[in-house]
Parts: sequence; structure tokens; C-alpha cells
Amino acid sequence: MSPTKTLKVRVALLCILVGIVLALVAVVTDHWAVLSPHVGHRNATCEAAHFGLWRICTKRIFVGDKERSCGPITLPGEKNCSYFRHFNPGESSEIFEVTTQKEYSISAAAIAIFSLGFIIVGTLCALLSFRKKRDYLLRPASMFYIFAGLCLSVSAEVLRQSVQRMVDSEHTAWIAHSLAWSFVCACVAAALLLVGGLALLLLALPRMPRDPWESCMDAEPEH
Repeated sequence: MSPTKTLKVRVALLCILVGIVLALVAVVTDHWAVLSPHVGHRNATCEAAHFGLWRICTKRIFVGDKERSCGPITLPGEKNCSYFRHFNPGESSEIFEVTTQKEYSISAAAIAIFSLGFIIVGTLCALLSFRKKRDYLLRPASMFYIFAGLCLSVSAEVLRQSVQRMVDSEHTAWIAHSLAWSFVCACVAAALLLVGGLALLLLALPRMPRDPWESCMDAEPEH
């Protein structure tokens, strides 16, 4: 592999590495979405919530005279976190279970796990490709990274739909929502994995023939 091509491969791998870090941060944190209920009285407390793929955290926040909504979630207050009941039957999370579809949160979490699996396999292939004359392993590695980016983007969309259906439901106290920084990390990670994986795939493919009479087999070897 030529020095110029090697530099491009390293840039693509660096882009993928940033995407991997952001994907891990998004999956393990619980700030994908923030929920706010209706505030009917002043000088009282309201219960806002934020949640991710695995658990929901509620916070009791004091509402002042000039406040018309509950939050922001960064205000001080009593915080209580619990894992979703379908992931941990011993924990209670009725506030979430009643107002959204259990299948949505399970699907989002399962697809995110598939994304992490593709990342692990792709990273193993990328590490093995560093050995002499094993550049061909960059091709499956790039495909695994592309699959990881696709899965992560689908997971983010499923969770977004879940939040939207929760707020639109008549059986919930939530009237407003916003997508938080964990969701942004997931979207950026998906984009970096897709772009980096595609760039790595194009760089790892054999060189196309330069002349009409030159076949791929006749082309000069890359090693």
C-alpha cells in the first residue's frame, strides 16, 4: 500500500474511532430524551424525566412564580433512577411502562446491541489487517462499520418514535419533550461510522484498470 493511501486509511480509521467512542457514550448514558409534564400551579414541584435505552430518571423540581414549564432538567432536585421493568423485573418504572410501547424500547436497545457487535467484529478485522499482507481484512471491517452505523441510526429513530408516541398519548402526563445530548452522540456516531466505513471500503478495494485492455488481474499488485 502506498504512503498516500496508507495516510487516507488512517484518517478513515480515525473517523471511525471517534464514531466508536461516541456510540459507546450514547449507549451507556441515559440522556436520549427529556420529558416535561404540564405545570398547573406555581410555587410547587413538578417531576421531569430523562431516559435512555436502559433506564429512566425522574427529578422533582421546584417551580417558581415565573416558570411556565417543568425544568430544565439541570435544575437541582431529588433524583430517582430505575431500569425499565422489562430489563429488570425487580425495579418499578410504571411512569414509563404505562405511557409508551414496551416493544419500542426493547427494539431500540436490541438494535443498539447489534451495532456494538458489528463494531467489535469490525475492530478485530481492522486490528488484524495491520499485520503484513493482510490489507484485505479492511474490506470486511469497513462493511461491519457500515452495518454498525445503520443499526445505530435505526435505533435512534425507533427511540425518537417512541418518545413522540409517548407525548402524543392521552394516557400520559408528559406534554413536551426534547432530544438530549446522548441522542446527538448516537446520530453523530452513526454518521461517522457510515462515512468512515464507506471511505475505508473504497480505499480497500482493488485498483481499477487504467486502460481498457488492462484487466484487474493484470494490474500491479498493491504490496
